[in-house]
Amino acid sequence: MTGALASEARGWLDEQGFRPETQALWLEALTHGSFNGSGAEVADYQRLEFLGDRVLGLSVAAWLFRAGDAPEGKLSQRLNALVSGATCARIARSIGLPQHIRLGKQARDDGGADSDKILGDVMEALIGACFIEHGFEAAQAMIYRLWAHELEGDVGKAKHPKSALQEWAAGNRRMPPLYEVIDRSGPDHAARFTVRVTVRNVGHGEATASSKGEAERLAAKAFLDEFG
Repeated sequence: MTGALASEARGWLDEQGFRPETQALWLEALTHGSFNGSGAEVADYQRLEFLGDRVLGLSVAAWLFRAGDAPEGKLSQRLNALVSGATCARIARSIGLPQHIRLGKQARDDGGADSDKILGDVMEALIGACFIEHGFEAAQAMIYRLWAHELEGDVGKAKHPKSALQEWAAGNRRMPPLYEVIDRSGPDHAARFTVRVTVRNVGHGEATASSKGEAERLAAKAFLDEFG
């Protein structure tokens, strides 16, 4: 069925503490745009993702502000890492979200259910749905529970590899690192980017990821691991 929340999905949402009440809302949160290829127009998750992104950002920012007296720069560094698409996708996988995303057949066959972009977006859409259904405090409590390991851990505490590489190049009197996409494969909803970062007269590092930004980060890390 295109217009009903599957019993497995409802049971999973209950198990995760989302407490779904308005079926259409949670159906929307779990539906990717490709699903509409079936012929029935069903709202997809994009509007809820937009809302959930803001709820997540405010919740994490408030947690970081209360957690200590770090300066603005350090707060921003951790915030960006904690709300990144990669972190959202990691949380999504940890709670078993992939199997419950409603995708069109081609998108699923292309690996959409394991795409960092799609998983991160749906995770934010679920936060948005929780906010609408139960209010900000409930959504914030859910975020703090799901993000507990990341909030208490080291995510975002280390300097971003791109910043570290920029400083390494300057400190070693080298030209600034140059990033270039050397390969892009897969459909838009499950794209893979291969990025090469080069520091002239030193060498290069390469990495592949589901977003250009993540590929750049991993390429910078690969460079520093070899030459730093």
